Amino acid sequence: MDVPIPKWNELFGPTIRALKALGGSATIQEIDEKVLELEGFTDDQLAVPHGDSGKSEIEYRLAWARTNLKNLGAVTNSARGVWALTEYGKSADETELIERDREWRKKLAARRAQKEISEPEEASGVLESDWRSDLIRRMLSLPPDSFERLAQRLLREAGFTKVTVTGRSGDGGIDGVGVYKVSLMTFPTFFQCKRYKGAVGPDKVRDFRGAMAGRGDKGLLITTGTFTKDAKAEATRDGAPPIELIDREELCDLMKQFDLGVVTKQRVEEDVTLDETFFEDL
Repeated sequence: MDVPIPKWNELFGPTIRALKALGGSATIQEIDEKVLELEGFTDDQLAVPHGDSGKSEIEYRLAWARTNLKNLGAVTNSARGVWALTEYGKSADETELIERDREWRKKLAARRAQKEISEPEEASGVLESDWRSDLIRRMLSLPPDSFERLAQRLLREAGFTKVTVTGRSGDGGIDGVGVYKVSLMTFPTFFQCKRYKGAVGPDKVRDFRGAMAGRGDKGLLITTGTFTKDAKAEATRDGAPPIELIDREELCDLMKQFDLGVVTKQRVEEDVTLDETFFEDL
């Protein structure tokens, strides 16, 4: 059964409303989360992946909504990935934006027919954060044991010690454990890695917490996908051990922060590319 998902131009209004609710500017993750909250998308809708990109279909269409709102002059984005409403965007009518977008595309099609521009220039730039999509796609292609070793390396770089991978049949859903020290206190932390293309639901959080029962109360759930609103609520549910969540966006940021699998060249703008040799050695 097909799950209905709004077209990207139908997400113009929700994107602008989300930015207004966030004070006029926000990161991609903040915008996406606010749109999902305001529109009340179901877990079934959030779970629909966009090919093998690592994005959900809704996130992919939200990315195109932002790109085309920028084409229309309703939003801008900075080199640091912060998107903001323009003066026009603050007062723009949703119907007007959709109509202006149609007119813009008609003119674009006419110019293409006259061979004034080439295909790659059509979208006025590639969707934002291409390096993230490339990185997620590469991580999704890793064998399970390599992805677990990647999580092990990441936790070590983040300051964990005695990080071991335990993921094997009969482990109850726990992929590894490490020790994190804060001042004089040390905390054994269990982790689980999920190579997801879509959204992780609350049942996975509950299952992970159940696997930890009697073994520890600090957990870290890492995914190449996203977490649904209910999954986030379950992770911080009163009366239950909290589970820390690392979704696709944060995972990419951490990989970039610790120079794992990507190479960042400082130019006028950042140039982040995949480092294939890193993954071959896992």
